[in-house]
Amino acid sequence: MGAQAAGPLVVGVDSSTQSTKALVVDAVTGAVIARGQAPHTVSGGAGKESDPRQWWQALGEALAQCGDAARQASAVSVGGQQHGLVTLDAAGAPVRPAMLWNDVRPAPQSERLIAERGGAAAWADRVGSVPGPAFTVAKWAWLKANEPASAAATAAVRLPHDYLTERLTGEAVTDRGDASGTGWWASSTESYDAEILAHVGLDPALLPRVALPGEAAGTVHAGHLPLPKGALVAAGTGDNMAAALGLGLRPGRPVLSLGTSGTVYAVSTHRPADPAGTVAGFADARGDWLPLACTLNCTLAVDRVAALLGRDRESVEDGGEVVMLPFLDGERTPNLPGASGLVHGLRHDTTGGQLLQAAYDGAVLTLLQALDRVLDADAAPDAPLLLIGGGARGRAWRETVRRLSGRPVVVPEARELVALGAAAQAAGLLLEEDPAAVARRWETARGAEYEARPRDEAAWERLTATLADGAPLLRR
Repeated sequence: MGAQAAGPLVVGVDSSTQSTKALVVDAVTGAVIARGQAPHTVSGGAGKESDPRQWWQALGEALAQCGDAARQASAVSVGGQQHGLVTLDAAGAPVRPAMLWNDVRPAPQSERLIAERGGAAAWADRVGSVPGPAFTVAKWAWLKANEPASAAATAAVRLPHDYLTERLTGEAVTDRGDASGTGWWASSTESYDAEILAHVGLDPALLPRVALPGEAAGTVHAGHLPLPKGALVAAGTGDNMAAALGLGLRPGRPVLSLGTSGTVYAVSTHRPADPAGTVAGFADARGDWLPLACTLNCTLAVDRVAALLGRDRESVEDGGEVVMLPFLDGERTPNLPGASGLVHGLRHDTTGGQLLQAAYDGAVLTLLQALDRVLDADAAPDAPLLLIGGGARGRAWRETVRRLSGRPVVVPEARELVALGAAAQAAGLLLEEDPAAVARRWETARGAEYEARPRDEAAWERLTATLADGAPLLRR
């Protein structure tokens, strides 16, 4: 147990690719009273899949670790990994394992859908995003093409957070934030798109209701979890939308998140529509928008390079002109699903530390290139970057971001921002407040500040030239 509570307690859940975290939080002060965490497994090989039932089991284990505090909670909310395709049969059991966001097998279906529905610009204008392989609509199209029996047996389609919310409440509910990552929820109308659903052969009756911001999904009805029956359950949201809530983001404040994947985003009052497909035009969990770009290769890829070199991840060295594009899992930004890692400029005097630094540079460059597209005209060009995620704690990551961005950097002290954002959503529901205002009261964005450094233009030019010249290899 952590601090003593001053106000009512709420539970925020982060159901990510690798684990489920649960925080019990004081709704008034933001103090974390208790926490728990339990792991998930993800299949290896070409596909990235998980059995949704283990998310539910992990949620129970994480809540059990929170002890009596969880049993005193008045409201709960689930933030979950985006885009995942959860297919359920008529009894509510999974038809097959969930296809996760980082499963790039639907690349051919993604390309075909874009072409068949008017091209990238038409998708961006209508849906807000160009549906890459991560998007749920491409995953459903893949399932229809490759496992028609599974598609035919499907009586309900859910996103990962919807699955947990429904098991908590018995209600089929999602929110606009997570729904905006499906490819079948149109940001232009803020509703499911009947024509797209018909095109991919998905009956809209199989989809959950989209709750309005601030609306409850229901109450806890599942008796065997260590939560009080009847506690309010918020609609929940996708993990990126939850992190934005957790930071209490105001429009124009840029965020760079360093995790398994890398993301850059900012809240905007303008509906985004990037025909290049770099920026996903997501909705946020409140009523604004969350233009976001995501890379597949971030901390795991750089850690793998460090392991191959036999070096600690912090043991980087300056100098040299070697360039590495660490696209070990294919890449989403830029859209290169079949790419592998590329090294250029190796010399006899290149050191292992320089090669490791080049991996950091390559991972950070693609995020910063995308950031320029994410931020709209309202954003200040010198606004400090909020650096979050596991990598934000690493000096090598932080200094690479400072050197390549030329911006000041703030590293918030608060760590579990997805779970904190879910907790803020639950607190907002309980207290009838704006959840972002709740998070600002909790001062979740407070942290160490680092002043701007001059941008390393030489490294920037080397990287962009290698990315352009290496395109034929990366697309092979």
